Amino acid sequence: MNKEEFKIILQEGEGQFIEFKERIDKKITQELVGFANASGGRIFIGVTDKNEVKGVEITNELKSQIYDLARNCDPSIPINLNSYDDVLIVDVKEGDNKPYSCKDGFFMRFGANTQKMKRDEIIKLSIKSGKIRFDEQICEPFDWKDFDDDKFNTFLKLSKISNTIGKKELLKNLKILTDKGMTNAGVLFFAKEPYKYISNSKLRCVRFKGDERINILDKKEVDKGIIGNIEFAIKYLNECVPVKYEIKGMKRIEYPQFPEEAYREAVVNAIVHRDYSENGEVAVEKLKDKIIINNPGASLVPKEEFGKESRLRNRLIGDLLSRTYLMERVGTGINRIISSCKKNKNSVKFESSDRNFFVTFQVGEKVGEKVGERLTENQLKILKYIKDDNFISAKRLSELIGISQRKIEENIAKLKNKGKLKRIGPAKGGHWEIIE
Repeated sequence: MNKEEFKIILQEGEGQFIEFKERIDKKITQELVGFANASGGRIFIGVTDKNEVKGVEITNELKSQIYDLARNCDPSIPINLNSYDDVLIVDVKEGDNKPYSCKDGFFMRFGANTQKMKRDEIIKLSIKSGKIRFDEQICEPFDWKDFDDDKFNTFLKLSKISNTIGKKELLKNLKILTDKGMTNAGVLFFAKEPYKYISNSKLRCVRFKGDERINILDKKEVDKGIIGNIEFAIKYLNECVPVKYEIKGMKRIEYPQFPEEAYREAVVNAIVHRDYSENGEVAVEKLKDKIIINNPGASLVPKEEFGKESRLRNRLIGDLLSRTYLMERVGTGINRIISSCKKNKNSVKFESSDRNFFVTFQVGEKVGEKVGERLTENQLKILKYIKDDNFISAKRLSELIGISQRKIEENIAKLKNKGKLKRIGPAKGGHWEIIE
């Protein structure tokens, strides 16, 4: 640390990442724990809370005392010690093993203050760090009259599991049901209305006009359970994502704006990895040239390890889904998203904030050129028969396709308006030309 940096720190004073202490006191372990449970910070020993430098005698005994205090926290807090003149600087990194505590309890840094955490805050931090898994906790209020047998039977069918031992025994074998009651995972999968017990169970799908999230064209909010929500989101995007079809010989070539495999994986990941203790819904948003999928809960994997390492926030949900076609091997989803986007010439961006995780798909330049307005099956058939015989009549097309001649003429007019077809010469004696 240089003189100018130290001067700026003194001017700015205490804050989220800075704590001043004239000398070591009994509260220093609270500060260590508070920084480790938050985003890290530095403690300047030898500076008063009025930003005045008093200095301390920096001895090996003093350093050893601070290391011991950090080591005796639960779990131990790794620290680094540095100095500037007569000021000892204790550097505390954000902890990887939250929540941390000292003999006085659990603490969290909020702005310029370190505050004792309440029970709910400790539980929430434990869930965030994976110490307590929300999906494995018991949902004590659950009433069996709200169990949906149709959802359960659908899961068994998708999982290819035979129910030969009875519903409750099977649920116990799957770890969904315990002697203490139904788990939150069981409620999210099999309750008639999961929202009745878990307020963050819903899924929101929105379609916007243009590429700004301003003008809403369509909005749907559903609470169909884990499997139902995933299938609904995929179907919603399938209907929103335009596809251009081209007839080449006898083959129909599809050019989707976005690859289904990619957004399917992103939807599954969002629902499996979301933090169900955080308020909010999984949001699936379709814009003109983007898809944004957002789930509450920051990534558990450091940015530098993203795509290389996988940590399941909800192990039980992941285990149940991996038994179905909806989820393949755990830990491979991100790489499949990247691979399918690369093949389809799309860009994809992964972003994590303190409270949310975002996947943004962007139309690639070449894909944007290919994607056009969707053609109907009858229009595709018309183009196929014209490709085989460009002198074919509307009457003959009507006979081959099985719709009225008037409908044939209406579809031909639409194909001409779309720039797919044009007439060369007069109605009689002329021919059709397909525009590639």
